[in-house]
Amino acid sequence: MLSSLAMSSHAPAWAVRLQEFTEQVLTWRKRRRHRRKEKQKQKNVILDWVEAFLWAAGVVLLINQYLLQAYQIPSGSMMDTLLEGDRIFVNKLVYGPELLPGLVKLPGFRDARRGEVIIFENPDYESRGTAFDIVQRILYMVTLSIVDIDRDEYGNPRAHFLIKRAVGVEGDRFRAREGETEILLPGETDWVPERAFAAAQGLDYHIRRILPEDTYSLYPAAARAAARSDLDLPVDESDQEAYRSIWITADNGRTYADPFEIARLRTEYLAKAAPNDPRLQQGHAYYDLGWYVPEGRILPLGDNRDDSKDGRYFGAVPRERVLGRAMFKYWPITRFGIVR
Repeated sequence: MLSSLAMSSHAPAWAVRLQEFTEQVLTWRKRRRHRRKEKQKQKNVILDWVEAFLWAAGVVLLINQYLLQAYQIPSGSMMDTLLEGDRIFVNKLVYGPELLPGLVKLPGFRDARRGEVIIFENPDYESRGTAFDIVQRILYMVTLSIVDIDRDEYGNPRAHFLIKRAVGVEGDRFRAREGETEILLPGETDWVPERAFAAAQGLDYHIRRILPEDTYSLYPAAARAAARSDLDLPVDESDQEAYRSIWITADNGRTYADPFEIARLRTEYLAKAAPNDPRLQQGHAYYDLGWYVPEGRILPLGDNRDDSKDGRYFGAVPRERVLGRAMFKYWPITRFGIVR
């Protein structure tokens, strides 16, 4: 039907053409909406729900893979900063996300800095294959860390990722004396207690200790018992009792001791007993020189120093294995807050 404008002989030609074009566009849009409604009526309800779920899952996966990933704290190694069972969001964009789960890390805005809480791949993790790792990580991300199919024979989650504090950077040396970490900076000659160094640098984090300080008075005797046992020499009953008593049983059933202090003192005792054994002399020197952080690596330590399997066990980790920085806790709601 022609409009009054089109029927008017006084209307300019361009105005008539514009009105006709507008009417065609509006008619086309109306027909398209009608076809869409008819198609929706014929659509299977189940397929409709599946399509909506897949779309939502895809959005969640993209966010988790490239921006923010949900992560559940697997142990108490970061107490009191993070508690076992806490759920947090990790910023993956800052250090560079992976193009695909476990494959090809993209460049980020910057590297991890000293004092930041980081998540990284566990160096001791034994993969079940690339396909399994990708499926496991996709399910973990899509369900916001609720579903984890990567479990051991006892049904416990395997630690594919660890979360610790970045304490050491390139060129640093670290050692432990009676459970307290000391740092030797590049070019310096004096070892500095970590607590004093962190305070001087304005790094705001708390180091938790479980072992009572007086426990360490028993360590020389306990180490002597271990060393004499290695040498097949008789062990004094008092030394044996000291070795048994340094293992402290906590309320949660776990036992705590400082294996590094025992290893250091034991190696020192063995080195004195066998001065011509180069392996023992080298091992003794290792504990005095401390852990060195090579270029391109970072030393992660747990805030709960007496209950953390960290860089003191597996060494410094490559920066390309660092996946993100802890941002904030979101569950339980009573612990909501920024991770510092």
